[in-house]
Amino acid sequence: METDSKRSLIVSSRWGQAIVVVFLFGFFVMGLLAYRTYTSEPPIPAKVVDASGQVLFTRGDITRGQETFLRNGLMEYGSIFGHGAYLGPDFTADYLHRAALIVRQQYGGAASDRAQGETVQDFKTNRYDPATGTLTYTVAQAAAFKELVTHYQDFFSQPTTKFGLRPKAITDPQQIRDLTAFFSWSAWASAAQRPGLQYSYTNNWPPEMLVNNHLTADAIVWSVLSLIALLGGIGLLLAAFGRWNFLGWHGRERTTVSFRPPDSVMLTPAQRATAYFFLVMAVLFLLQTLLGGASQHYRADLSNVFGIDLAQLLPFNVARTWHVQLAIFWVATSYLAAGIFLVPMITRREPKGQSLLAYGLLGVLAVVVFGSLIGEYAGIEGWITHLWSWFGDQGFEYLDLGRFWQILLIIGLSFWVIVLFRGLRGRLSSEHIGNLPWLFFFSALSIPAFYAVGLLARPNEAFTTTDFWRFWVVHLWVEDFLELFTTILVAYIFVLLGVVHERVALTMVYLDILLYSAGGVIGTMHHLYFSGEPAVHMALGAFFSAAEVIPLTFLTLEAWSFLQLGAEQSARSKSLFPHFWAVMFLAAVGFWNFLGAGIFGFLINLPVVSYFEIGTALTANHAHAAMMGVYGMLAVGLAIFCLRYMVPQDRWSDRAAKISFWSLNIGLAWMVFASLFPLGIIQLYHSVRYGYYDARSLHYLTGHLNAIIEWMRLPGDVLFIVGGVLPVVYLAWLGVRHVAPKMAIEQPQGSLFTEIVESSGVK
Repeated sequence: METDSKRSLIVSSRWGQAIVVVFLFGFFVMGLLAYRTYTSEPPIPAKVVDASGQVLFTRGDITRGQETFLRNGLMEYGSIFGHGAYLGPDFTADYLHRAALIVRQQYGGAASDRAQGETVQDFKTNRYDPATGTLTYTVAQAAAFKELVTHYQDFFSQPTTKFGLRPKAITDPQQIRDLTAFFSWSAWASAAQRPGLQYSYTNNWPPEMLVNNHLTADAIVWSVLSLIALLGGIGLLLAAFGRWNFLGWHGRERTTVSFRPPDSVMLTPAQRATAYFFLVMAVLFLLQTLLGGASQHYRADLSNVFGIDLAQLLPFNVARTWHVQLAIFWVATSYLAAGIFLVPMITRREPKGQSLLAYGLLGVLAVVVFGSLIGEYAGIEGWITHLWSWFGDQGFEYLDLGRFWQILLIIGLSFWVIVLFRGLRGRLSSEHIGNLPWLFFFSALSIPAFYAVGLLARPNEAFTTTDFWRFWVVHLWVEDFLELFTTILVAYIFVLLGVVHERVALTMVYLDILLYSAGGVIGTMHHLYFSGEPAVHMALGAFFSAAEVIPLTFLTLEAWSFLQLGAEQSARSKSLFPHFWAVMFLAAVGFWNFLGAGIFGFLINLPVVSYFEIGTALTANHAHAAMMGVYGMLAVGLAIFCLRYMVPQDRWSDRAAKISFWSLNIGLAWMVFASLFPLGIIQLYHSVRYGYYDARSLHYLTGHLNAIIEWMRLPGDVLFIVGGVLPVVYLAWLGVRHVAPKMAIEQPQGSLFTEIVESSGVK
């Protein structure tokens, strides 16, 4: 098709220009921060020696210790620099506290003021010589290292499962020594002052009075400034949108929408193939929630699960690894299927062979999912000794899967983009590059592109560097580019349903991209306050992450206008609205976006809170409310929307969708408000009052009060799984079992969703 026959941009070009400026600025700053990461991360010494010059451990020992930590899935048990799982200790804080106690005892014990002063001096003084690459420990620090090798040997070689790990998890003396060297290096970085500054490489984290680690001025000042940014930004945004009606929701108020019965909507072969995607999604969702219940039970009763020693077969770190990975897999499966399903609705045609490609993609996903899960189990169990980072457990939280499976997943996601492009190609040639079809394609393309950034996180590189790139996936990929794709996907659905004009939807998409990217790109740094990054990462991360709450506040308010408009449309429609429960799930996304991602996220993103809170139940509270409440609810809503067209009317069950909606939302609310949030507040108080080390200890986590609160979560979990997930499995099974063969056509004609009658003058 000739260029001059293309449809022009249907909104102002200034939207695109603004987004380009925001993206260029955001990623330019991210490039500078990447440079500062490599040049200012804590140095890994070539060798660590005692006062007499005897070598205690080397750079190779530290690197091998980090690999041992990752290979054995210990980041899904405890944490380093606050990042990882929350059952086991934070090993940075654990080593630092234990070493400080030993050093203080060497100098005279707790009763001696001199001993306290000497201990602080030992840990705060930076004895690293960059010219020779040598770090010198004092006599007392060297003695502490040797004693702690014995401690960790006893901890990891236990023949029982009393710590939630498999029996005799690590027994090799050299591996234990390497692991202790890694812990020791992280503890040194957390206490030793940066050259020329009055705080450590980790901005004085963790809080530890034995070595005089306390809040820095940066943490306090930037917490205050981020609050000002939040309040000021919300005020300016509400003022702007109160003064000008940017969106113009009311453009459809003068139209009459007639919703077509789903049975009359003709589906293409590729659309029918997505039924199997949704069944796989539902089964993975069920497995993920069962594993979540199992991993949570470890915190309620570490020794057994209803009389069964679960850790013999499924140690905590395996259960949590699978739980986290399956959360990504089942949500992504729904999004991929929804994208394939929507393309023929956009283009009114489907190229031949599209269904075969869809089934091929499903096969690739199955290989990645089950291959990576098996590899992770084999890696943690120690069955893979060579090439473990490729085929076993790579060990990074959210990037646990081996690099082979990671690359295969990237290939699969790229293949999905090709499938979408085949379907969209004709429509793209007739559209301006800034209109919805192109934005839909570009957003899909960003998903494999930014997931591939995770390949820069390598197990044998400095932990600070790997964490920097890991959070490009955990934050940028999930909270920006998946958010972008799903926003466009939902906007397109509303356009095809006839609820909003395409111009209004496109304006909303541009606004969403602009607001999220303004804070979300640089806001990635709010994860990295205490990972060994310089203070500039904290300053920018705190300030820009506050801006991430602004669009959530605005979109929550705008949701009322949209829902009111939808209710009016349904009331004037000549037919029943067939997607009530799918839209209800989308409404739930708005609620959880504001509460889980907004309120709970901002609570822990303040540096002054994060300093005491990171790696505690408040982190898990935010993660569950945001991940399940936003991405999970959206994934289920998209599945129900698509399945509604696949399942004949006489087979469909609105009752199952209703039960699932209320069970998932009430169950998640129960999980949050009856367990995770109160646990997090109590743990935060304990961390401030008694110390972070103690708040992360197994002794505290398995205490009587915590156990009671953990048990209070059980009814919510049961409701979530039985009432919420099983109906989704049932509806997905109906999609596979009862999809009508007569609905299979190659080129659907006419309106697929609705019939819209516009009043004169409405465009």
